[in-house]
Amino acid sequence: MGSLVLILRALPAGAAAAAHAGSNIVAVRVWPAEAYTRVTLESDRSLAATHFLVEAPDRLVIDVDGLELSPNLRGLLGKVKADDPFIAGVRVGQNTPRVVRIVLDLKQPVAPQIFTLAPVAAYQHRLVFDLYPKVAVDPLLALIKDKVQAEQEAAQSVQDALGDLIAKLDKPSLNAQTSAKPGASSASAPQAQNTPAPAPTLPVAAPSEPSQAKLDRLIVIALDPGHGGEDPGAIGPSGLREKDVVLAIAQQLRDRLNRNPNMRVLLTREGDYFVPLQQRVQKARRVQADLFVSIHADAFFTPKARGASVFALSDGAASSQAAKWMASRENAADLVGGVNAAVKDASVLKAMLDMSTTAQIKDSLKLGSEVLGQIGRVGTLHKRRVEQAGFAVLKAPDVPSILVETAFISNPEEEAQLRDTDYQSKLVEALATGIARYFAKNPPLARHRALS
Repeated sequence: MGSLVLILRALPAGAAAAAHAGSNIVAVRVWPAEAYTRVTLESDRSLAATHFLVEAPDRLVIDVDGLELSPNLRGLLGKVKADDPFIAGVRVGQNTPRVVRIVLDLKQPVAPQIFTLAPVAAYQHRLVFDLYPKVAVDPLLALIKDKVQAEQEAAQSVQDALGDLIAKLDKPSLNAQTSAKPGASSASAPQAQNTPAPAPTLPVAAPSEPSQAKLDRLIVIALDPGHGGEDPGAIGPSGLREKDVVLAIAQQLRDRLNRNPNMRVLLTREGDYFVPLQQRVQKARRVQADLFVSIHADAFFTPKARGASVFALSDGAASSQAAKWMASRENAADLVGGVNAAVKDASVLKAMLDMSTTAQIKDSLKLGSEVLGQIGRVGTLHKRRVEQAGFAVLKAPDVPSILVETAFISNPEEEAQLRDTDYQSKLVEALATGIARYFAKNPPLARHRALS
């Protein structure tokens, strides 16, 4: 059995005294996902915590200072779902008069990140536990294996359908034989009718690691549903949340694009959890994406604002004040969603976000123009040209990237459209068509995709 002890932070004397006065937990939230699980304790005062890992079995022990057990904290026990990939169970107890101990029983070894967030937007002080897997899944390998599995399933479906067809075609012959006249000799019946021919077997590829040739031909598209988890994004007049509707659209678009056997889609988030802007860009680059499409449904000062927009990166000033405002709003997502500043390498991040290239922006404008033209066939456009601004999520230097504002969720009519499944389907088809038209005019270059 081994353990690792880490001290989260030391509070100044005044803050420590305030903490010992007793903090009140106002909310407990759990965000499970395959990528990582986040647990958030929201309180009226800043919390300090220490933690350590215990093996055999794996557990994460967190001691939170300045707390007493409360119904909200006990409610953490009921928020963990059985299908959580990381947490098997939770135990909470009063370790000392001023310290609450939280024990997370783990399903797999984790690399935890525990940090605090200052009040922002609707949130008070937050203490965050992010549970990442010790060994992360290679996203490109996962896409390739998904493609191979889909090909095998498709081949098996064809084989099954052909077998059923042959069986049906053979039935009339058997019926004709049994309905022959009573005096007829059985020898007069053709031999083939006595022993039906077996259905031909179609070759099905044996499960194996995909060949390098398959990797070279694969087109990878990164779809980025905005916001998620702690960050709901914009909220419509009737309560529709941006994070929910853009995830639904992205999932439908993924399924639509994956119908192409030479194409695979990576979602930067598969469910309701938060992904920092920097990680969204990194995910696209890690799978060597050919395109990056970020999907949003923003709000504006007035509910009268309406129409879809498409944005590309700007290497200078924004193309309009509205575009500048949009970029500023979207770039603030990390503050609301909650990023662990301690693990950021500021110099690396700055370099990555400053590496925008003229070629990337040129290709992004081509992609944006095709997508905008198709969206205009479905609904109203806010602007009839692709706008540009300094969106952080579009700054992958080698991946054509656009941000699509599907509608203004703050407009009651457009919020109703976004909620409508038929409208979502039309929007998805427009996005897919725009992407296809871009590739038809700009074939993707041959690329050697190396699995890491």
